[in-house]
Amino acid sequence: MLSYQHAYHAGNFADVHKHLVLHAVLDHLLRKSSPITFADTHAGRGVYPLDAPETQRLGEYRHGALPLWQARDRLADEPLLASWLDAVASLQHDGSRLERYPGSPWWLAQRLRSGDRLRLYELHPGEHDHLSQQALPPNAQRIHGDGLAGLIQALPVSTPRLCVLIDPSFERKEEYSEVAVTLLAAMRKARHGVALVWYPLLPAGRHHELLERLREGGLRKIWRSELTLHAPGEERGMYGSGMLVVNPPWGLDERLAAAMARAAPLFGEACRYRADWWVEE
Repeated sequence: MLSYQHAYHAGNFADVHKHLVLHAVLDHLLRKSSPITFADTHAGRGVYPLDAPETQRLGEYRHGALPLWQARDRLADEPLLASWLDAVASLQHDGSRLERYPGSPWWLAQRLRSGDRLRLYELHPGEHDHLSQQALPPNAQRIHGDGLAGLIQALPVSTPRLCVLIDPSFERKEEYSEVAVTLLAAMRKARHGVALVWYPLLPAGRHHELLERLREGGLRKIWRSELTLHAPGEERGMYGSGMLVVNPPWGLDERLAAAMARAAPLFGEACRYRADWWVEE
């Protein structure tokens, strides 16, 4: 089933959480000069105009990216948030209004160096068509296909380092096990690679299957970051956003904690952030 289109949810609180983690990981990885292959298994469109009919239908960015954008002067003293907001501003037409929200292909492509490589997978034909219209550097490759299968086929990579973002819609309950199986296989082929996995927090609690499969699979260095808008069961639908980082760069946890302490209250009084080591070495 290929019904999911992220444009309906672009710029929501989960996007902010996910892309803040990604932005911070990129900061750490790019401190070293050795080339990196980046892989985005569920790339989406790349850039989302916020006035698009799909995005306006739910308007989720109004409770996600927009509050941070409106508070950017007050957040200028928080390094990670300031850097993230500067990057978002660079995508706008005049830098004063929030008109477009960047998806993960943009976050990866705009940091790409000449020796790096970027593989963007998108299976949905309509989403891939949108992605094909985005301007990307020559060392970024768009691939119309299954990102989980494509990732395994592409390993090992030719560069010394690897960074993978796995960000499915999780519309099918089978995706939780598929992500776990793929990630375990990828880490066996690229033991020192860095992998980021986003997952929704839903009342059914299916993300626990993903976490347990990774633990049982023998991964020993996984950092978990979760942002919750409210307690489970208070409202229907997704109540929070989760991120796993396998082999996280040193200092990532403290940097995210400082940023989220400032960002979380902007999503609502009940919003809470927590992070811990899901599996320690």
